[in-house]
Amino acid sequence: MSRYTADSRDRVRDAVDMVALVSGRTELRRSGANSYFGRCPFHEERTGSFHVSPDDKLYHCFGCQASGDPFNFVMETEGLDFVGALEALADRFGVALETVDEDPEAVGRRARRERLHALLGRAAGYYARYLWEAREAAPAREYLLGRGLSEATLREFRVGYGPSAWDRMLTVSRRAGFSEEELLAVGLAQRSKATPGQIYDRFRERIMFPAADARGRVLGFGARAMRENQRPKYLNTSDGELYHKRSQLFGIDLARVAAARAGRMILVEGYTDVLALHQAGVANAVGIMGTALTEEQVNELERVVKVLELCLDADRAGQEAMLRAARLAEGRKLELRVVPLPEGRDPAELIERDGAPALRSLVARSTPFVVFHVERILERADTRSAEGRDRALAELAPVVAGLPASVLREDLLRRVAGRLELSEGRLASLVSAAAAGRLLTAPRRDAPAPEPGAAPTRPLADLDQGVRAERTFLVTCVASPEAGERALARIDPDALLTSEVLRRAAHHLTGRLRSPLGELPAEDEELARVVADVVARAGRAGPVGPEHIEHARLVLERARLDRAIRRARVQGEAGVGDLARAREQVLQGIRRVVAQLERAV
Repeated sequence: MSRYTADSRDRVRDAVDMVALVSGRTELRRSGANSYFGRCPFHEERTGSFHVSPDDKLYHCFGCQASGDPFNFVMETEGLDFVGALEALADRFGVALETVDEDPEAVGRRARRERLHALLGRAAGYYARYLWEAREAAPAREYLLGRGLSEATLREFRVGYGPSAWDRMLTVSRRAGFSEEELLAVGLAQRSKATPGQIYDRFRERIMFPAADARGRVLGFGARAMRENQRPKYLNTSDGELYHKRSQLFGIDLARVAAARAGRMILVEGYTDVLALHQAGVANAVGIMGTALTEEQVNELERVVKVLELCLDADRAGQEAMLRAARLAEGRKLELRVVPLPEGRDPAELIERDGAPALRSLVARSTPFVVFHVERILERADTRSAEGRDRALAELAPVVAGLPASVLREDLLRRVAGRLELSEGRLASLVSAAAAGRLLTAPRRDAPAPEPGAAPTRPLADLDQGVRAERTFLVTCVASPEAGERALARIDPDALLTSEVLRRAAHHLTGRLRSPLGELPAEDEELARVVADVVARAGRAGPVGPEHIEHARLVLERARLDRAIRRARVQGEAGVGDLARAREQVLQGIRRVVAQLERAV
């Protein structure tokens, strides 16, 4: 990230027309020589209490007390950090920014990034012109317009079309002075496997969706195939110097202003979903670029808004994405809500069939994620049998236990009690036990299908008690990362765990509990399945206290000592007495922790 001089910041501030800047968000009226008033863009109000002082370059709301300078205003209304706000204002008011003294390598890197951004911007413009001007792009135009998308919306998002010729982008980019190496670096070209040394256009006969950063600079493309036999159906720019798929949110450049103003962002899956929502007047919508929601995307969203509304397909993949979003949002100041889409419809299809008002109505009726989660568990549960209700309760209790005292919590308790045929008092006591960790158990052999996102695992009966205890220890560590990190740092997984794959999981999780699914080795599928299962179980369990982690660790330590004692006796080794005394100390520790847990209930 560039560091700009103090003089640059001062020159940008001096160049800003404060009235023009603020008028883009609210209508202002003059009231005095150096005074303008309007309705506050940061809160709802009927009378204008928002004051702007053009000469002082300051604003202040006498209603909500929001105040600041041009940089604060852009950061608050557009969801940018300070450097982004500085750069955006410099672009708008024509100020050249100067960086602090940089070493030649840093200057070179910055100059290269600027050239790559320019190359991608030119490419996006070329693809967009080709869509509307070329005869061969007619089927693509018909497809897009047939989806109910207007030409104005498609042009706003710079949607384009990649020509079928193998070297069209190569030719126009070379003429503009860009090298083959630069075309390869941004993913517009790729090397031929059949002809060494030859390169060709990466995107051909595809609808092009530019992926931009928050400032609107193109970083890469998502491309949809137009032919039935064209594979893959969607082709993205490969990760490189500028483009990182895990960080991309389609439409963030066009959604951030509306989202910052509303305090909420709507998350959808596909490119056309984003376009359809914006066209319907729902401008605070972004897409996840055809991938599972990532921690990097959540970081970006959290920086802009405090409420995230999940408008994802009602199929299994969409529900998996919602559950993953909940795990990623845990511990953040990010409220999750769910837009209830009809079964089998995505947002674009809903608008195409029922019209924009139908979707806006669903968005207005979004519900807290916990309500969606509870309803989903109840829908899947076999509430006709006592065993089915027990299994549902084991899943539901940790979910409800994590809610603070509120009307919502009481409403959910009544709903669950009615469906599971329990008294509200009995359900409340079971939920309290779940909060204390008493329901932190694995599902039974005859449990229903695993949660979406959880990897297939062996039935409980196929795992011996010791391995189950080892898995429980890892689950408690993931469920409470801060205490879990301390516990993992204290143990030697190779000595404490008997399961070889759980030992690998423990080594992987150490230092990664904030992002346990990150950096999994691609070649170890067994490890990936086990870690995914541990994370899914931790998500269902909810946060646990450090006493539960310590109890799980002590159980493993007792098992380790039991193994050592048996081995020493079989081999006739000395030291059995020392091992027995160590075991007694561990048992005393277990009793102390259990007493603490009982007092907490």
